[in-house]
Amino acid sequence: MRDRLITALVGLTLAVIVLYAVPRAYMLADRVQTSAAQQTERSADLVAAVLTERSRSGGIGEQDLAELAGDGELLVHRDADGGVLASTGSAGAHAADIVETRSLPDGTTVALTRTGASVSERITEAVMPLVLIGLVLVVLAAVAAVLLARRLARPFQQLADAARRLGDGTFTLPPLDSTLPEARAVGVALRTSSRQLEALLHRERQFAANASHQLRTPLTALRLELEDLTYWPETAPAVSEQLGRALGELDRLSGTVTELLEHSRGRRLERPVPVDLALLTAESAERWDRQAGAEGRTVTAMAPRPARVRTHPGLLQQILDVLIHNALRHGRGAVRVRARDARTHWAITVQDEGDRPADQGIFDRHVSTREGGEGIGLTVAAELAESLGGSLTLESTPTTTFLLRLPPSGATTAVPAAG
Repeated sequence: MRDRLITALVGLTLAVIVLYAVPRAYMLADRVQTSAAQQTERSADLVAAVLTERSRSGGIGEQDLAELAGDGELLVHRDADGGVLASTGSAGAHAADIVETRSLPDGTTVALTRTGASVSERITEAVMPLVLIGLVLVVLAAVAAVLLARRLARPFQQLADAARRLGDGTFTLPPLDSTLPEARAVGVALRTSSRQLEALLHRERQFAANASHQLRTPLTALRLELEDLTYWPETAPAVSEQLGRALGELDRLSGTVTELLEHSRGRRLERPVPVDLALLTAESAERWDRQAGAEGRTVTAMAPRPARVRTHPGLLQQILDVLIHNALRHGRGAVRVRARDARTHWAITVQDEGDRPADQGIFDRHVSTREGGEGIGLTVAAELAESLGGSLTLESTPTTTFLLRLPPSGATTAVPAAG
């Protein structure tokens, strides 16, 4: 903004100066040219009169011409045939030369030439003050433009700083002291928005805390009851084994609740740890394969060995659960989970045999790949993928294929909680 203001003001000043100074310079040059021509005529008349008197009293020599010639003037005395009898000064022909010729009573002629160089010098002397005034005006305009631009840009810089502080999570913004009504209006709007965002964030934090307590308490009670059932003598070994698997799923669910709540609060993730993608994808496929088998479908996993990457296994497992569940609920046929090393990143695909859905807004909240879904699972999965430093996209294939990209380093992009 500051640079544009300076450029505009200086450009406007230059335009005004050019529109005024250029015609004025032409007028001055024409006036000097006319004055020089008139002066040359008068000088030629005077020289002719003096030389006429001297020709009567004696001859005309170069000394007489030298005494009559002024600065920047040439005098040539010629006979009736055009031969040069005497002259003073020398110069080449110039388009701006002013020549006046007078005939003397004895039949000779005298030519007075005012050189173009002298005329140009007089024009330069006349125009130079105009040029200097223009340069001074340009400098003054530039200084005024800088001062004005700083004054006008200062409140908007304060607004930009306030917006950055608001983006960093600082909701207490200082009042904006500006004489510009537009800047004051923007400042009031920013402070109002900051108070609303602070209230919204406070409500969301309270909800996260309440949800954490309300979810963990029944999960803990349920785990204790299931664990107690496993120790009953009346519990059959097969049932006890099933209860053990249920306890594992319950622990995983509890961990998932904790991680999602921490993620929703904007907490920074813990350091990534080495994860075997082959083992993790195989465990996810095996867990969902039991449920898919009841519907006559299969869930398989394939990954090279070794397939190790530094990441957060809990969040990665949640992403895979969302994608496999989405494939079982909305897709058809077998579900295949594949992991491969793409050199620049690790690629994990979850593919089923159903038709590819329209990808417009598929990762937006309340948008589902098929009718009947709430549309939040894919949104959460995409957000979790970004927190892992990767991305989740829908591939351009005939069947439904989701691609999860993970960086080899496992760097995360989660932001710490504001305030």
